[in-house]
Amino acid sequence: MKSRVVVTGLGIVSPIGIGVSEFWKSALDGRSGISAISGFDPFPMDGYRSKVAGQVREFDPERYLEPQYADRVDRYAQFALVAAKEALTDSGIAMSKENPHRVGVIVGAGMGGMVMGEREITQLYQHQRPHRVHPNFIPVITLNSASGIVAMATGAKGPNVTISTACSSSAHALGQALHCIREGRADVAIVVGADASITPLVFAGFCSLRALSTKYNDQPEKASRPFDSGRDGFVMGEGAGALILESLSHARRRKARVYAEVAGYAATSEAYHMVIPREDGEEVAATMRLALADAGTTVAQVDYINAHATSTSIGDAVESKALRQLFKSRAENITISATKSLVGHTLGAAGAIGGIATVLTLHTGQIHPTANYDDPDPACALPGISRNPQERKVKTALLNAFGFGSNNAAVVLKRYAA
Repeated sequence: MKSRVVVTGLGIVSPIGIGVSEFWKSALDGRSGISAISGFDPFPMDGYRSKVAGQVREFDPERYLEPQYADRVDRYAQFALVAAKEALTDSGIAMSKENPHRVGVIVGAGMGGMVMGEREITQLYQHQRPHRVHPNFIPVITLNSASGIVAMATGAKGPNVTISTACSSSAHALGQALHCIREGRADVAIVVGADASITPLVFAGFCSLRALSTKYNDQPEKASRPFDSGRDGFVMGEGAGALILESLSHARRRKARVYAEVAGYAATSEAYHMVIPREDGEEVAATMRLALADAGTTVAQVDYINAHATSTSIGDAVESKALRQLFKSRAENITISATKSLVGHTLGAAGAIGGIATVLTLHTGQIHPTANYDDPDPACALPGISRNPQERKVKTALLNAFGFGSNNAAVVLKRYAA
C-alpha cells in the first residue's frame, strides 16, 4: 500500500496578498491583483505592447527577511523564502526536533534570478567593467538558488531539488515531493514554487511572442479573463507559494493539523510544440487520467478542478475540450475555477499558488470566483465556472498545470479523512 501524504502548512506571496489569510480573503472577494506597470527603469512602457501585470506591490524584503537575504538574494528567491517560512510556521514543525536529513526541499521555478541577471548584464555592457560584476552573480541567478537558500535558512538537509518545466514547474515539484515521501526518502518536504520575472527583457520576450494581453492596458483588472470570449492572452504575474508535505504517519506522531491529502500525480510530454498545445486535447486528458489512476480515483469522484486556464485563446479551449473528453457528461457538474484570473500567470509559481487555492477549497468548502468571466466562450463554457464565490463540500480535486516545452502535470488532492 502506498504511504499517504498530507499537507500541513501553507505560505504565499502573491499580487493579492502576502500571507495565506490575506490571499484567501482577497481570492474569495474576487479581487484582482493586476495593475499597470509604471515602467522599467530606464525603459518607459511606450515600446511594450502589453503594459499590465500581476505585481507584488509593497514587498519590502527587510520587513520579512534577515539582512543577508534582503541584500544578496534575487527577488524570486526572497519570495520563495518568505512563503516557505510562513508554511513551516503554519505547519507547526520544529526543525530542532526533526532529523534534518529527513526533511527535503523541492522547488519549482521557471526563470530563476532574472532581476539580478538583467541588472548585472546591463551594467556590464554599459560600463565594460567585468571586475565589477556582483561576486554572488553566479550562485544567485542559478535556478536552484531558491532551494539552496530555503534549505540553509531552515536547516533542511534532505533531498534538495529544483524542477524547471516552465509554467508547470511547481505542480511537478508537488508531484515529485509526493513520490519522495511515498518512497521513504523523506518524512517532510518543503515544496515551493517561485518566479519574479516581470523584468524589461523577459516581459519584452513575451510581448514579442505575442502571448500577452494587449486589449486591456487601460483596464488592467480586466485583462486576465480565462474562458471568456474577450480573452486575448495571458497576464504575467509574480510570487511564490509554499506547501509542507509530510507522510501521514509523521503528521500523526506530532498531532499536526492536516489541510488535505495529496493523493496522485502524473507527468507527461505531448512531444508536439514548444509553445502551443495539441488542439485535440487528448494529451491533456491523458495526463489527468493518469493522475486519477495514481490516486486510485475515478472521474465520478472529482468535485472540483483548479484549471491551468491562462487566458490564452488556444490554451483555455484545449483544456476545456480535454475536460469534456475525460469527464464526458460529468464535466457539466464539476466546479471549476481559475486562480490566474486574479493573480495573472506566475509562471513557475503557478502550480503551487493554484495548489494552495485547491487545498483551501478542500479545507474550507469555499471556491473562489473566476474573475472577468463575463461572456463565456462557447468553446470553453462549462456550468461549473462562475464569476461568483461558491460553497461546496469538495472531496476530490484536480490541479492542472501545463508548460512550454510540451509538458503536462496533474495533481490529485483530497479532503482529509482520518
